[in-house]
Amino acid sequence: MEECRNAYGKTLAKLALENENIVVLDADLSKSTKTAEVQKVCPERHFNAGIAECNMVGMAAGLAASGKIVYASSFAIFLAGRAFEVIRNSVAYPNLNVKLCATHAGLSVGEDGASHQAVEDVAIMRAIPNMRVFVPADQYEAAAMTRYLATFEGPAYMRMGRGKVEDVYTPDTEFDFTKISVVKKGSKVLLVAMGMMVAEAIKAAEVLKEKGIEPTIVNASVLKPFDSEGFVKIAKEHDLIVTMEEHSIYGGLYSTVAETLTRLAPKKVVPIAIMDTFGESGKGAEVLAKYGMTCENVVKTVLENI
Repeated sequence: MEECRNAYGKTLAKLALENENIVVLDADLSKSTKTAEVQKVCPERHFNAGIAECNMVGMAAGLAASGKIVYASSFAIFLAGRAFEVIRNSVAYPNLNVKLCATHAGLSVGEDGASHQAVEDVAIMRAIPNMRVFVPADQYEAAAMTRYLATFEGPAYMRMGRGKVEDVYTPDTEFDFTKISVVKKGSKVLLVAMGMMVAEAIKAAEVLKEKGIEPTIVNASVLKPFDSEGFVKIAKEHDLIVTMEEHSIYGGLYSTVAETLTRLAPKKVVPIAIMDTFGESGKGAEVLAKYGMTCENVVKTVLENI
């Protein structure tokens, strides 16, 4: 069990040492986003823009236009929210090589409350042309994803939480971020999860197995471009699809799945998501439980809809 942001920081530091073309920017949160790891080893290529996310993204655009691979980090609410217009017009419109890596997304920020709990960020980023959207499930996927971002030209958004998440994969897992990822093969019920909810899906599958139900689990870690062809092939083999996300019901995983299946293979889809509401302050685990982001609610939802 580890924080995705820790894996991000450590991997980015290694990547910066390997590739002198990488530049890292932060908005006065480098200790929290873990880009401070880069500052330790490559201080000449780590820049603190201060509490000025819009300026940071503008700087990132300029550096990318000069041929650099730029990683820019802040909390999700500030990066996807406050800097939206600069991301849209200065990064995505000219299709520049800027990797926007946000931490502290979702309800698990806990005590910081609704003002810091970004539950709309995936929807915002998905809507921007040229933007790719990634949500790692654990530390190993976060590390692999950090490296993957440097392999293609163009903008990307990677979403991470603050707290520790249980391991879904192993250090030697090989990832293919162009294909939908099947974590567990089952039948009849398909659990489609993103981020920290993948671990909850695995827990729920163990409980459901005792009740004679063995669901398939899919990790939808790439929301855009979504592997529609691969997903539809899997979806057609199941009777019930349950989406699971620490994000608003609007514009995130449920929307992606529903949009895909409505066009290509209509199926019953039941969402576990944040239902058009803001979060609230409290211990991370308690807030997640209140909003249904738990194994218990996944089991309940499956049994009510099977």
